[in-house]
Amino acid sequence: MEVSGLSMMNTRNKIHPMLFGLWISMASILMMFAALTSAYMVRQAAGNWLEFQLPNEFFISTAVILFSSVTLHISYISFTRGNELAYKVLMVLSFILGLAFVYFQYKGWLQLESIGVYLKGNPAGSFVFVISGLHAAHVLAGVSALVVALVHAFALKFKVTYKRKLRFKLVLHYWHFVDLLWIYLLSFMILQ
Repeated sequence: MEVSGLSMMNTRNKIHPMLFGLWISMASILMMFAALTSAYMVRQAAGNWLEFQLPNEFFISTAVILFSSVTLHISYISFTRGNELAYKVLMVLSFILGLAFVYFQYKGWLQLESIGVYLKGNPAGSFVFVISGLHAAHVLAGVSALVVALVHAFALKFKVTYKRKLRFKLVLHYWHFVDLLWIYLLSFMILQ
């Protein structure tokens, strides 16, 4: 009996392989953006750098993604506590907010073009388009994961199980990651 108790205790303290794999993936994404921001600084120091204000839509999208992170986290807590209605409503809201983030990013790109900042042009504008565009692509990957989570939420009978909690936790960790990543990227672009 003690042996099984010990083995349960040992497995309880270990990270799940899927969560570990997600963290490794997020680390590689972070390294890609670290390389982009490093290249940004090197190119900016070389001169011929256009100075411009980031569009307000980027700040609106920041509030949207922060709010979506809060709603998804509360959805996860509601799921673990067995509150089916709050879990589902907040997950749908998080999905909508994820799409709204991408929409406001798109509006920000249009605003950049309206002031003469293009993807192909001065390197300053190119970096902003590439960095924000790659991040938006990663948010869309998170939105896709939310679609799968929504299918599970509405197609399967509500039941709190270890497997479902793990799946939701994976989505939640990734969503918080893209949220914090955007805060880093926006702060970087403002301060540079």
